[in-house]
Amino acid sequence: MGLFNRFERALGRFAIPRLALCLIGGQVMFLGFALLGRFDLGRILLVPALVREGEFWRLFTFAFVPPVSGQLTMVGALFLAISWYFFHMISEALESHWGVFRFNLFFLVGWALTVAVSFLTPNQATGYAFFAVSVFLAFAFLNPDFELYLFFILPVKIQWFALVMWLGFAYTFVVGDWNARLTVLAATGNFLLFFTRDIVQRIKTGRRHMNRQVRRAAFRADENEPRHRCTVCGRTDLTDRHMDFRYCSKCGNDECYCADHLFNHVHTAAKAGDKK
Repeated sequence: MGLFNRFERALGRFAIPRLALCLIGGQVMFLGFALLGRFDLGRILLVPALVREGEFWRLFTFAFVPPVSGQLTMVGALFLAISWYFFHMISEALESHWGVFRFNLFFLVGWALTVAVSFLTPNQATGYAFFAVSVFLAFAFLNPDFELYLFFILPVKIQWFALVMWLGFAYTFVVGDWNARLTVLAATGNFLLFFTRDIVQRIKTGRRHMNRQVRRAAFRADENEPRHRCTVCGRTDLTDRHMDFRYCSKCGNDECYCADHLFNHVHTAAKAGDKK
């Protein structure tokens, strides 16, 4: 039994079903309190400096920070509702694909990495974006042909959005400082942990497919090349499939001839003698 299966047998009963819906419900609740003026969302952000001062709840509540910035307008509320719906949809798809425990573990790894990296910049506030990013990348990896409508009009496969996101991470990792690099690893670490083996397998499968394509192309090229060509008239086994071709034993170069010219040609050895 693998390590993951042992974990699931021991801890599976503690897994929270429909975890994404719980997160969205918490975000809606805190946002509602904030809009009513009864709560400051800054009190649940992850700020390591404040955690060290005793505000330990921030280690957990930052996952309930809604993805909003500034004053919430009608358009902003619409996009917020769409983002919640999309996050819920792809999270439910992952939970259905993996099972409740593995999806919970995916979240837990991302949470742990984010908390660990956040202490490198103790005065910087952190929200739940780490989990939304990793869920998006995981869904795109498993469903690359799923289509999103850019500007609600243009259908684009989700794999291209994921590619743009990966390119952004790669750029940040290359040109950024170590804090930026560790932030990238925190956002993508759970994805890499869960999908590295699948990525390697896809690379191997793609390489085998490429090799098969090369062999097929070479075979088709061989099929298009004639095996026999008459030295006199130029007919081949492709242009005249019912013609018999033979090689003359008297010609020094084993020249090929069709049935019409096999016994009616000047031997190459004789030609060489005439030239002399």
